[in-house]
Amino acid sequence: MLVRVATENPAFDLIGKRYDESFVERDVQIAETAWLIEHLPAGARVLDLGCGSGLPTTKQLLDAGLEVVGVDESTVMLDLAREQAPGATYLHGDLREISELGEFDAAVAFFALLMLSKTDIEATLRSIRATLRGPGLLVLSMVQGDFDTFPVNFLGSPTTVSAYPPDQLKQVVADAGFTDVALREFEAEAEPGRIEVQLYLRAKKAG
Repeated sequence: MLVRVATENPAFDLIGKRYDESFVERDVQIAETAWLIEHLPAGARVLDLGCGSGLPTTKQLLDAGLEVVGVDESTVMLDLAREQAPGATYLHGDLREISELGEFDAAVAFFALLMLSKTDIEATLRSIRATLRGPGLLVLSMVQGDFDTFPVNFLGSPTTVSAYPPDQLKQVVADAGFTDVALREFEAEAEPGRIEVQLYLRAKKAG
């Protein structure tokens, strides 16, 4: 099964393994994935959107016996994922183009959608909802802010990011067709010496 390949993501091709080495605090991400696992049936199918290097989330899901499809726009990160978290189906493709991937019981997107414009984030959330079945769970993380494709340097590589204030992010997810939207805020050291406010959100498919 194929998805339309996006333009290469040069930032993450350059960052590669340094992402795992430099991402200082990931305890909340691990805890959110554990919550998801607890609320899914055995063998559930999960979409890991922006799976990166496969650590920690894809491996955590696989270790729980779940079926995982990981999509990422960086071939370098996908090579790392195949090495570090073998057993998933990994696809090099556009995060916005997931309609042909079939149905999923849940989807996770940890710090992946923030690489898109706000228009694309909102469309992608609607696409995620359309792929969900059964429990229809979504776990999402973003950074707190209010900007659209703002240029930044992450681990020394140029890229752009988008962000919402907490209440706006909750509304955007609800407007995309999700209910029971719950959001929590955490301060975390995203890279050495830089603290940011991270937003973790849980929701389920409405209807």
